[in-house]
Amino acid sequence: MSDFKLPDIGEGIVECEVVEWRVSEGEEIAEDQPVVEVMTDKALVEITAPEAGRVTRLYVAKGDIAKVHAPLFAYEAVGEEPATPDAPPRPRVEEEAVSPAAEAPPAAQASTAPASSAKTKDFILPDIGEGIVECEVVEWRVAEGEAIAEDQPLVDVMTDKALVEITAPEAGVVSKLHVAKGEIAKVHAPLFAYVPDLAGESEPAPASSGSVASAESSASIAPCAAVGGEGGGRGAYGRTPASPAVRRLVREHGLSLDAVAGSGKDGRVLKEDVLRHLEHGEASPTQEAATSTSAASPAKPAPVPQAAEGEVRVEPIRGVRAVMARRMVESATTIPHFQYGEEIDVTELLALRERLKPLAEAQQVRLTLMPFFMKALALAVREEPILNARLNAEVTEIHYLPSVNVGMAVDSQSGLIVPNVKHVERRSVLEVAREIQRLTGAAREGRVAQEDLKGGTISISNIGAFGGTYAAPIINAPELAIVAIGKSQWLPRFDAQGELAKRAIMTVTWAGDHRVIDGGTIARFCNAWKGYLEAPETMLLHLG
Repeated sequence: MSDFKLPDIGEGIVECEVVEWRVSEGEEIAEDQPVVEVMTDKALVEITAPEAGRVTRLYVAKGDIAKVHAPLFAYEAVGEEPATPDAPPRPRVEEEAVSPAAEAPPAAQASTAPASSAKTKDFILPDIGEGIVECEVVEWRVAEGEAIAEDQPLVDVMTDKALVEITAPEAGVVSKLHVAKGEIAKVHAPLFAYVPDLAGESEPAPASSGSVASAESSASIAPCAAVGGEGGGRGAYGRTPASPAVRRLVREHGLSLDAVAGSGKDGRVLKEDVLRHLEHGEASPTQEAATSTSAASPAKPAPVPQAAEGEVRVEPIRGVRAVMARRMVESATTIPHFQYGEEIDVTELLALRERLKPLAEAQQVRLTLMPFFMKALALAVREEPILNARLNAEVTEIHYLPSVNVGMAVDSQSGLIVPNVKHVERRSVLEVAREIQRLTGAAREGRVAQEDLKGGTISISNIGAFGGTYAAPIINAPELAIVAIGKSQWLPRFDAQGELAKRAIMTVTWAGDHRVIDGGTIARFCNAWKGYLEAPETMLLHLG
């Protein structure tokens, strides 16, 4: 009989609530069959069966809290001998799998394992419940033979959606790295092996030259807390410790995590610390680097080995690029796209932005045109809500969404991603600008949170940031519409009096799902959006 332990998804989550069991004790299960739904701080996660077998016990009842690394359910694998009633229960301190070194004869163990009476354990790459079955190892932070502490960052892996940092489940010594840097690790397969420190007092040993190089090479993608922020705690590894729920609370109030004094262990910021900080009126906007109009500048690509003259250089498509390739093919082949183009005179909008820029900069916010595009979009949705809707899988129902979550295509260091600004209809232009700044800064570092990539309802692609004028964008399914914004150009136009005037003209191209959006609908929507952008002061009448 085997225990399935609640996996560590590497984002500081230590517990979750069991929402619904899909199986019962004694029931047969197949590999990858959904077994249970759990609610974390971030999302509802579906956990699947690691292999075929029969469920023998559910350790955590519906509505109760399950702990990371604790048994969630027990099962007998196919071909496994059923446990006898007199058999002693399996100790819960064991991991899901024991490495081959631990099962080898004593002589073999003596030559391969560190000198310790503890068994070598394999850390199994966890299932994060979103259909991800593999990931690429981007950087190891430790080397074989190195001592590790609980919660120490060990490895960065790239999934289809984001860069994830995996931490040590407990203190010990790394005995083997099963997957080399640049190779693919499989969910439910061993990622590394370690010997736990039974005394629980192990401290990380000084890094060898190999591990130092690893730490340096990963510095560009690891989050680095700013020094300062009175009382702002920094953990043992240069990060300000905080749970995902606390980090979300900090973002929602436009704070910098480092500016909040943490009262928990190692300076951990608790929810009470954030509330206390807000009560004292110490809120300050996040201080991130200035960003471009809408897209983060891609980081310098790593040197690529040059193929010999006449040879074809082969580069595998992985991570974000792989998922983008699949989604674009699916969207282009399953959704009938309807294209619609228009010109927008943004002369008045440019003038307004210039007047407001100093006020925004005083609050450490870079004001671009993108916040105005998004805010006008949310207002135009009031007139044509179908642009902010979704179709059900059977294409029998239109679901009108209650909030406008505007996605923006970002050319990040890991490929094209589309994070979105939530609830644009409720936010001020300044609040939207601050959120855009946060998302583009995270994209530049390759660390956009998964929650920022979910829930988009309509998207903007700013090709004008790269000098483009026209484009025919592909819809970001399951959304129903996307717009490509070209660069603004000073062109001659006739004014209302027939006089020739110099005006800032911007081209836009819409793509709509022609199953439910026709030409008249998208034209009316675009005209409403255009009206707000050409006379931006009219947006004031609808703010509230």
